[in-house]
Amino acid sequence: MSYDHKTIEKKWQNYWDEHKTFKTAPESSGKKKYYVMNMFPYPSGQGLHVGHPESYTATDIMARFKRMLGFNVLQPMGWDAFGLPAEQYAIKTGHNPADFTNENIKHFKTQIKSLGFSYDWDREINTTDPEYYKWTQWIFEQLYKKGLAYEDKVMVNWAPDFPGGGSVVANEEVIDGKTERGGYPVYRVPMRQWVLRITKYADRLLSDLDDLDWPEAIKEQQRNWIGKSVGSGVFITVHGHKNQQGEFTTTRPDTLFGATYMVLAPEHPLVSQITTSAQKDAVAAYQAKIASKSDLERTDLSKEKTGVFTGAYGINPINGEKLPIWIADYVLSSYGTGAIMAVPAHDTRDYDFAKKFQLPIKAVIAGGDIEKEAYTGDGLHINSGFLDGLDKKSAIAKAIDWLQENKAGHRQVNYKLRDWIFSRQRYWGEPIPVIHWEDGTQTLVPEDQLPLRLPHLNQEQMKPSGNGESPLANDTEWLKVTRADGVVGRRETNTMPQWAGSSWYFLRYIDPHNDQALADPEKLKYWMNVDLYVGGAEHAVLHLLYARFWHKFLYDIGVVPTKEPFQKLVNQGMILGENHEKMSKSKGNVVNPDDIVAEYGADALRVYEMFMGPLTQSKPWNTDSLAGIRRYLDRVWRIFTDDGEGINPAIVDENNGKLDKIYNQTVKKVTDDYSAMHFNTAISQMMVFVNECFKNDQLPKKYMDAFLQLLNPVAPHLTEELWQRMGHKATITYAAWPAYDSSALAEEQIEMAVQINGRVRSKITSPVKISSQELAELAQADPEVQKQLAGKQVVKVIAIPGKIINIVVK
Repeated sequence: MSYDHKTIEKKWQNYWDEHKTFKTAPESSGKKKYYVMNMFPYPSGQGLHVGHPESYTATDIMARFKRMLGFNVLQPMGWDAFGLPAEQYAIKTGHNPADFTNENIKHFKTQIKSLGFSYDWDREINTTDPEYYKWTQWIFEQLYKKGLAYEDKVMVNWAPDFPGGGSVVANEEVIDGKTERGGYPVYRVPMRQWVLRITKYADRLLSDLDDLDWPEAIKEQQRNWIGKSVGSGVFITVHGHKNQQGEFTTTRPDTLFGATYMVLAPEHPLVSQITTSAQKDAVAAYQAKIASKSDLERTDLSKEKTGVFTGAYGINPINGEKLPIWIADYVLSSYGTGAIMAVPAHDTRDYDFAKKFQLPIKAVIAGGDIEKEAYTGDGLHINSGFLDGLDKKSAIAKAIDWLQENKAGHRQVNYKLRDWIFSRQRYWGEPIPVIHWEDGTQTLVPEDQLPLRLPHLNQEQMKPSGNGESPLANDTEWLKVTRADGVVGRRETNTMPQWAGSSWYFLRYIDPHNDQALADPEKLKYWMNVDLYVGGAEHAVLHLLYARFWHKFLYDIGVVPTKEPFQKLVNQGMILGENHEKMSKSKGNVVNPDDIVAEYGADALRVYEMFMGPLTQSKPWNTDSLAGIRRYLDRVWRIFTDDGEGINPAIVDENNGKLDKIYNQTVKKVTDDYSAMHFNTAISQMMVFVNECFKNDQLPKKYMDAFLQLLNPVAPHLTEELWQRMGHKATITYAAWPAYDSSALAEEQIEMAVQINGRVRSKITSPVKISSQELAELAQADPEVQKQLAGKQVVKVIAIPGKIINIVVK
């Protein structure tokens, strides 16, 4: 008989709400803390998809597990609710984003509650709540005061046709010269922007990765994004232009003797000064062609190399050679000096470029075959004058010394990391608390006047301002400010990016109702840093890097007690459609969790998503397998109830010992697997235990109670119901986690291979406690062994219990 999941799940969700079962204990509880959280969701109008419950269930298992182990658990949930889709929808429909965002949150929250996650809802946060973004603005003001927030005209990815009056988009949001969302053309243009000086933290963001328990692939992505390299700036004189000198960057000054051409970023100011008349049209056409490309597209190693010769030549100072100067999009103006010395024999990108444009390739490091590919390994220097015979380290040092002694260059540390463009030309975001005064000065909104609230715009006001500013420029009443001395000011119209609210939200969960500080220092000291953070790998660079930057800044000014926010990071794999493709409406393979909960139950969905495979791997959805999990839960129900209203009469206080071994194996296996987040194998072991229970006519109550505790983190509703039926008055949530008897795990018999002259000829079952003599006799009595020994003389028998049996014959 199948259990009534709808009634049982609703009953216990109401119970947990009414009793605030998962309310976090005070910091004074004396318990050891465990802070676990997911990357909070953007509450879209589409609601949850089945990918959300995967990571949420994983953290919920850990939260429930740790509570039973006696930890004080903080597991919160909130909403990353500012976002462009809401603004686009508002312009289209005339509804204010705040109104339907709140409706979306209500829908998301209902869906999440239907899945039985053990969140402390008293700590719920919403990034669009003025009482929340008051502190986002406060952090911005501290950055401003320390010189880490500044205005600048920077080259940005500008999509003028983007709904809402155009928008600046991040490099990651540009694909093939168009916006990832909507496919609108993108152009590189200079624009006034607020910028955060994240580059000041580049070294610390890099070095502190070593202390984190994060996937190595994610740490490597952050290292690559920061992109630290030590090299040289080289002063180059342009041939025929005595007064034209440029500084070119090289990460390997030891290879300068192998430079065969030079490359400028297409937007480098030197381009217009040195391009010959014969090449002017070709250069201009190329600059126009690459104007819409993002930095990511331009530096993609797999793309075909493109470029144009300027007609000019530069003099390599280390050997006096005249080298052609090209422009190419794989060199960025934002990296180093925006100009490089190209050594194609020992750099893959330079090699591909040189091959395409038939430029010389000259080896200066011994090793490899430059006829086939660039040699990027180490070796002694050749064809390099005074550097010949030196290794890499010695040659780099000597080359830099030569450049500096001859005033031809200097040592240089470069980073790919750029300062964070922090403003957006949008309405639906945190207002930047800055006022621009008519007298040319600029001030922050006083802290005691925060939050600076977003005005409520009507449909007409939310349309593009027409001048590149955000729609806030349309609300003249909000825009205009008059100072006490009569000077008129204008509020900043750019708003913060969506990344702002998510860069510190994990701190607000700790003290969400504090109106005097971001959070109480003593509470921060108790809870930080986050013990487990789970979310998608797609946030590997931006969200995690920005959150680390803000956290380090807050650490420097004494607000937080730790250098890093997230000690352990886990990336869940993607749940694919049944056709093994990413779920999308266009492919018709989207699975709605509401439908699954209605038909199979929340517990079945939770158990299935954890049983599909390792948490970190992507796996396809399979409804037949889901149905199999539901049948397993029905079996659990039957073994406890015998399909009756009470408890199965086979569950008794006595213990006949038949389940001792499998019980203790199961407790150990599930405990170890939960600790390692190997949920699929833990569930598999619990299935084995239930199978063994059906083979026995007597089920010890102690073991059955403990089994419910083991299953509870994955299937909380069913286990709460059965726990109550087993006679317990209090919730299962805080019941002490079961222990196992290690002596009961010892095997009484083991299988051993029998070797004859070192080759395995048979296998026998041997008691664990047996003498060497008895083991030798047992092996020789085996029928297969006797057959192999026929007609042979036994010279020696090596028999070591539990390790080896080898019979030597001739």
